[in-house]
Amino acid sequence: MQFKVIVVSDGTGRTARQALEAALTQFPGIEVDALIRPDIRTKLEVRKIIGEAIEAKAFILHTIVQNEIRYEIIRAGRINNIETIDLMGPLLARLGHQFENSPVQKPGLFHSRNKEYFQRIDAMQFAFNHDDGLRPHELGKAEIILLGVSRTFKTPLSIYLAYKGWFVANVPIIKGIIPPEELETVNPAIVFGLTTNPTRLSALRQVREEYLGGKTGNYASIRYVTEELNYAQNYFAKHPKWAIIKVSSKPIEEIATEIIALLNTKSV
Repeated sequence: MQFKVIVVSDGTGRTARQALEAALTQFPGIEVDALIRPDIRTKLEVRKIIGEAIEAKAFILHTIVQNEIRYEIIRAGRINNIETIDLMGPLLARLGHQFENSPVQKPGLFHSRNKEYFQRIDAMQFAFNHDDGLRPHELGKAEIILLGVSRTFKTPLSIYLAYKGWFVANVPIIKGIIPPEELETVNPAIVFGLTTNPTRLSALRQVREEYLGGKTGNYASIRYVTEELNYAQNYFAKHPKWAIIKVSSKPIEEIATEIIALLNTKSV
């Protein structure tokens, strides 16, 4: 398998390419097709590169010195689920911290450069605080809300998306229990109903049942699973602006990519 990387620089791109080549010596047997994009100075150029990365299914390696352009790469990459690796920003920030100064003579550069890092930490904490229906009164603060019956990957999806910097809450749909009323007032564009195949879900629940020593009642029975999925589907149908995601036999990464793509489409 050959990986594609777009090397972005506001100079010649030589430094980034050399760093990439040095790092690749530690990965023998890995083939990488590097595309060099030098002299990148505007947000429009960044957006074109993001489009190129989407089409080529590539990740981005960059050595952008200008804060505004560097942050645009990070932001656009996050929105479009494109991995971006910043080689210059952390170095400039740490040097500024050591020298008690910054390249642009502005205080607080170290913290501002690490905005993405701190956002990721905050997003992870948000996911933990709003897992499995916790704090429903704060659903309006979420960027993504996941709904689904038990074992439809709500929690692992929340953690994965949080690692990408998204503020995610997830709410369980349980047969016979009315979901939080706050769901009726949130932006429908951020709500995603997760569904799956009854047979597949029953099998997943049986694993859980065995782990708990068979003390889950009819939790894993195909009949109950089907009824619960139908209950969730009927609830989702009352909200036609919510997106429905089928999670059957899909890896977490693929489901997350689908969610982000739909979110991006809705925000246009």
